[in-house]
Amino acid sequence: MNLSLARRLTGITGLAAAVALLLEVPLYFVYSGAPPASNVLSRLLIGVLALGFVLTFAMSFREFVAQASPENAWIGRLAGGAGLAYGVVTLVSSGLEAGAVIASDHPIDPTITVDGTYILYGTIGRMLLAMFLGSVGYAILRTSVLPRWAGLLTCGLALVNLAFMPSLFFGNTPAHFYAANGWGTTALMGALFSWWLLGTAIALLRRPKPATT
Repeated sequence: MNLSLARRLTGITGLAAAVALLLEVPLYFVYSGAPPASNVLSRLLIGVLALGFVLTFAMSFREFVAQASPENAWIGRLAGGAGLAYGVVTLVSSGLEAGAVIASDHPIDPTITVDGTYILYGTIGRMLLAMFLGSVGYAILRTSVLPRWAGLLTCGLALVNLAFMPSLFFGNTPAHFYAANGWGTTALMGALFSWWLLGTAIALLRRPKPATT
């Protein structure tokens, strides 16, 4: 894969992931009480599709960094591995939640979560996403594949995710901002990640290929 193709593939998959995630996030705020199973399954389906694009974005970014700056390929590999781990862990938690919904004939009580999924969505997800964003931001700063401000912004978002790791000490009520699966820990962080993906993808698709020497 050459540099131009790696850039386009990274940008396109990032854009697709961002669009899917931006479609998913509003579904969390449609109902003030317990959402019906159809709502939960719809957002899970969109989220699974988005995560597929996120996985492809992470792997494409790894190749993009390797092509743009071979001496910094290790950073791209770190980003790709962290992105892969984040995607897989979130897919597992989505599968557990979907299984619980399908097995139930009643609307989902937002104060009840399948045992363990709120840790996967929350603390574990925040840690893995921080690793992914931190390595992507560092790669941008080291290789200049995007403007310096983009790297700094990405590193800043990684720190925000790290700040939500201790949320597991504050219960698992989704209506609470800083709970293990609270709307700040999950929905807000997901929205910020969506907008980051969108901006990064547009920058990759619009920025011309660097001149080769």
